[in-house]
Amino acid sequence: MKIKLTSLFVDDQRAALAFYTDVLGFTKHHDIPLGDDSWLTVTSPEWPEGPELLLEPAKHPAVKPYRDALAEEGIPLAQFTVDDVEAEYARLTNLGVVFTQQPTDIGTAVVAIFDDTCGNLIQIIAMKPDANPDH
Repeated sequence: MKIKLTSLFVDDQRAALAFYTDVLGFTKHHDIPLGDDSWLTVTSPEWPEGPELLLEPAKHPAVKPYRDALAEEGIPLAQFTVDDVEAEYARLTNLGVVFTQQPTDIGTAVVAIFDDTCGNLIQIIAMKPDANPDH
């Protein structure tokens, strides 16, 4: 079993596509019109055959209270792996991305959390090589 697709609710698909491609550096994979919305996915250019992230419209009434509750607690909706959190923090900050948590050493990893401008908090993480049981 493999994870091929996961979704993230976004307030505006076009604005989300711009942020996730122009700012974060993902690549548009699918953009298939479905009525007023699209089947809109992005992938990592570092892993184009890897999982797709579906930028899903946040129209369902359960989405807003769910995301508001998580944001109030500072809980990210997704986590992306990076090689160097400090370097990514600097790059994204220079592009105007607002972080709600600066790079923080949590022992086994370094993490930071930013606002994706689309209604979500996103965490970036870099595992420390000696803390990763897969290596």
